[in-house]
Amino acid sequence: MTKKKKKSAFKKFIGKVHLWLGLASGLIVLFLSVTGCIYVFSQEITEWLRHDEMYVQEVKDDKLPVSQLWKTTQQTIGTDKPISNVITYNEPEKAFVFTVYHKNENSDSIFYFDTIDQYYSVYVNPYTGKVLGIYDEKNDFFHIVKMLHWSFLLKTEIGQPIIGWATFIFVFMLITGIILWWPKNKAARKQRFSFKWKDSTKWRRKNYDLHNILGFYISTIAIIIAFTGMVFSFFWFKALVYIATSGTTVYPDIKKETSVISEGNKETALDKAYFMTKERHATASAYRFTLPAYSTGVIDVYVQQNPGVYYKTHNMQFNQYTGEFLLERTHDDKNFGEKVVTANYDIHVGAILGIPGKIIAFIASFICGMLPVTGFMIWLGRKNKKTVKAKVVRV
Repeated sequence: MTKKKKKSAFKKFIGKVHLWLGLASGLIVLFLSVTGCIYVFSQEITEWLRHDEMYVQEVKDDKLPVSQLWKTTQQTIGTDKPISNVITYNEPEKAFVFTVYHKNENSDSIFYFDTIDQYYSVYVNPYTGKVLGIYDEKNDFFHIVKMLHWSFLLKTEIGQPIIGWATFIFVFMLITGIILWWPKNKAARKQRFSFKWKDSTKWRRKNYDLHNILGFYISTIAIIIAFTGMVFSFFWFKALVYIATSGTTVYPDIKKETSVISEGNKETALDKAYFMTKERHATASAYRFTLPAYSTGVIDVYVQQNPGVYYKTHNMQFNQYTGEFLLERTHDDKNFGEKVVTANYDIHVGAILGIPGKIIAFIASFICGMLPVTGFMIWLGRKNKKTVKAKVVRV
């Protein structure tokens, strides 16, 4: 067999693989692309829709103690909605956000809505303690879109593998698509990097070009989006990314401190933790404080360094009775593998590059959604063409 025939047979095989993988995963890829496009700018749209609740009308000299705000907010919303944590902001005009989040651990249902008992965001004026708004995040449009994208509104352990393997197939689709598209020579290469349509160009040719040329240009970004999606779906893939970027198979031993039970004032302890956190990370964007659920637990503090992104964070722990500083693990303490895994979400949605990155992610997701549609039309056109030829009767 000559080299030319071998190449032709190889491309035919790749073409079959590309076709059947596309038919197998196309609808899921389309679904993920549409929900991804919708969710990319969810943060900006939500901030616009909730502007009056997220920002105070008057900035005063001093904010009320966090412990007092926690107590009065709990009284306002009722004890049937126990607060899980509070997010405080360095921006003086921003409201504090208290979160009520409780899972239904006893649910046997496979559906997302049955696994969450409560999920509310409560916006509070930090200067007056007034509750500015309460939102049911469980039924929020963007949260539902997120959970559709995450696991088809199924339990994570059920929905995630389906999405993960569809994404895995999509990566192979991109690779086989590039192999099929790759031009044989320089002359062919010139025609495949741009659209050159005449008035007489038929829709089938235009559809074919849209599938191939747009697919080629977004392939690199699409693979990055797919890989970061697979980090969420598979622990083994997340482990591979960590090993590849850290150079070690050993995950760092992250120490967890404990509180010594005493007669200390827990409210004062929370306030001390708040002021010390702000003092140590004065330039940070936001701080999340979570109170322990058991007697020897600690006040956990999550420090978000930059607004709108999560790749640079610090973690602190305080004694829940005295507010004594126990432990800190900063972003710089993490190895490169940890930093890459931490940045996974920001890379996935394009936020790591700011608004330009989100625009790129939106366009890439939109084109990814087009690929199954244009690919199906190519297959359908060829199938109909063969059927028409078969019906021709020679005299």
